[in-house]
Amino acid sequence: MQGAVMAGCLLWGYRGASLAGKVCQRVSGGQIQCFVFSIGRFNSRSALRSRLQSSWEVERDVPRLLTRADLRNARRIVVKLGSAVVTRIDGCGLALGRLASIVEQIAELQSQGREMLLVTSGAVAFGRQRLRHEVLLSQSVRQALHSTSLDSSLALLEGRACAAAGQSGLMALYEAMFSQYSICSAQILVTNMDFNDEQKRRNLAGTLSELLRMNIVPIVNANDAVAPPDDARREQHGEINIQDNDMLAARLAVEMRADLLLLLSNVDGLYDSPPGSVEAKLIHTFYPGDQDAVAFGGKSSVGLGGMESKVKAAQLALQSGTAVVIANGTDPKLTGRVLADVYAGKRVGTFFSHVKQQGPSVEEQADTAREAGRTLASLQPEQRVEILCRLAELLTERQETILSANKQDMEQARASGLDTLLCDRLSLNPSKLSALAVGLRQLASSAGNALGKALKRTRLASGLILEHVTVPIGLLLVIFESRPDCLPQVAGLAIASGNGLLLKGGSEAKLSNAALMAIVQEALSLHDISNAAQMVNSREDVAAVCQLVDLAIPRGSSALVRSVAKAAGTVPVLGHSEGICHVYVDEHACMNMALKIVRDSKCDYPAACNAMESLLIHRSLLRSPSFEQLVDMLHSENVQIRAGPRLSKELAFGPTTAANLRTEYGGLACTLEVVDNVRAAVSHIHHYGSGHTDTIVTEDEPSAEYFLCHVDSACVFWNASTRFADGYRFGLGAEVGVSTSRIHARGPVGLEGLLSTKWVLRGSGHAAADFSEGGGHQYTHEALPTDNSWGVWELEKAGKGV
Repeated sequence: MQGAVMAGCLLWGYRGASLAGKVCQRVSGGQIQCFVFSIGRFNSRSALRSRLQSSWEVERDVPRLLTRADLRNARRIVVKLGSAVVTRIDGCGLALGRLASIVEQIAELQSQGREMLLVTSGAVAFGRQRLRHEVLLSQSVRQALHSTSLDSSLALLEGRACAAAGQSGLMALYEAMFSQYSICSAQILVTNMDFNDEQKRRNLAGTLSELLRMNIVPIVNANDAVAPPDDARREQHGEINIQDNDMLAARLAVEMRADLLLLLSNVDGLYDSPPGSVEAKLIHTFYPGDQDAVAFGGKSSVGLGGMESKVKAAQLALQSGTAVVIANGTDPKLTGRVLADVYAGKRVGTFFSHVKQQGPSVEEQADTAREAGRTLASLQPEQRVEILCRLAELLTERQETILSANKQDMEQARASGLDTLLCDRLSLNPSKLSALAVGLRQLASSAGNALGKALKRTRLASGLILEHVTVPIGLLLVIFESRPDCLPQVAGLAIASGNGLLLKGGSEAKLSNAALMAIVQEALSLHDISNAAQMVNSREDVAAVCQLVDLAIPRGSSALVRSVAKAAGTVPVLGHSEGICHVYVDEHACMNMALKIVRDSKCDYPAACNAMESLLIHRSLLRSPSFEQLVDMLHSENVQIRAGPRLSKELAFGPTTAANLRTEYGGLACTLEVVDNVRAAVSHIHHYGSGHTDTIVTEDEPSAEYFLCHVDSACVFWNASTRFADGYRFGLGAEVGVSTSRIHARGPVGLEGLLSTKWVLRGSGHAAADFSEGGGHQYTHEALPTDNSWGVWELEKAGKGV
């Protein structure tokens, strides 16, 4: 039908159906238009089609779950287990371990208040196993020894007989598995007639509804014991037949108005090329009309359907408002959590959606950002410096636009009740923008020789020169919340280091981030590489985005850092989960200095990761005026004090005892504890600290040096505030965050922390065999200068063996 795609005909186009509020779609000018209409009784498919064509006036019942992020709101879920999921590879018997894992996940979702329906294959495989056993027992010894006779007998096992023999055993197995979780299950066998006869369909829906109301898991299967042969399973007289369990699951999802249909198969989802081929790419999101982009493989050896059947079933369910995901139920890496991952909105399998994403997909963004990043890295140093300087200028030139956008974000944040500390982080002002511009210019002054810098240069032999040089890491992902000022910092560091960049900011700073991103891309457009930095605005799962990059960097609360670290999997994460910073006031401390450092460490910016969270004092100060001065100063700054257990024992009347000595308050509160000496202070920090920043206040140099040497943190200070743990204050120009990792980068991470290395070898026809015994060449391993005095001319001479 030209200009229109009829949706709903297939589902409801059977004889004598009484329909109301069903669906059709029309494509007009490339846009899908949806409508709802009332349909009476029709005696033919053509009559239904005629009515659909003339009824474009009422609104459609659109899918309730439009994105993957919405899937966690699904209440009624249909799970279909394909034959390849349930059955062993040899087709005889069930994959019990895999099945038990899936049952456990269904039970978990059921216990969380979801209504679960299970459509399962496996009766034929279970029955074939039993009948094979019976055949073997019935063979005479002579027949059993005659393999040809035995094979022919087994080959004659008919599918319907296998289904009849296996159905009861399959249900008994499910009942035993679900009973382990105190969940009751019920078996329902259906045929085409149960859907094509209106009264039977109503009876089926009523039975299922009552089972769900009683918190029972219905286990539904096609009654293959009475099913027609495979070649007879086709549409007749306008009816939609249940050709396989994919279609059964789709029909069931539609009848029961399920929120989500999960089709588990033995492949990861839909592919744009034959699955298994080198160039095949998984299609993460499928839109109606995209069939031409899909390559279908063959059917599994144990099932009736195939991927093409699953797509038809999925579209049928999608047209009636049920979200659909096709995922792999056999992958050992996913089997134990595939249902939970799909329900959580993670990027598992292929998600069917009516809503076409606006703009490029996150995969396309990652590809273009990576490619533009390579171009950025290949620019001359002065060209990257030019981009940085232009970005600094734009921060000043577009100040009014940026602050106006930030004002709208702030108004929305306050109206929504956002926490005061988060509002402070969200706020931008002229002084912040000015400081950002100064930091970018400082970064530009040191960025010239960052890339391609020789860290080591060695003459391996005459004419054979080896260099160890700096290169970009590749593609970075920075996830931040309530901190729009970190966007230009991170972008500046990515530009200076030649890395591609994806940024994912919090929704509370949407307008501020957009304004700042615009000037970043404008600066990059000086050399036609505006795509080198991009903002990811889609609601993609963090774990899925992480898999597209080389390094993930979370900036925000400890909860954010922990969630990103957990979701990233094998992708490296640079950051710190907690900022539990200590200030130790030694017995030899100058009290005026101690007051100043403690006040600055705690009160300058309490929400910062480098703010003091625990104050340790030497026992000798406990009964002195110095202790009272410290406590009075904290009270005057409205800091709530939580006493450590040792301090609580020393005081008859004191502050509330700290619930946990390993606490990051993130506000005007801190733990106060007493220690016996500097060694005890170091031991306390190692036990309760997070390896971020710790400082000692003392006039005793041996104590200070012991502290500096033995405290194993990213930043260790003497007579200085913990607030100095910052890339800008360290003179790095900017930072992407503070890392407590023990590899790659530690502490405030600036330009150098975003670089990796590679080995470059220049020769002139050298072969390793030349240096073996009798080869005539010998290694010299001569160290060469790494500064610019050893220039290109020398490299050329060395490469030619001059």
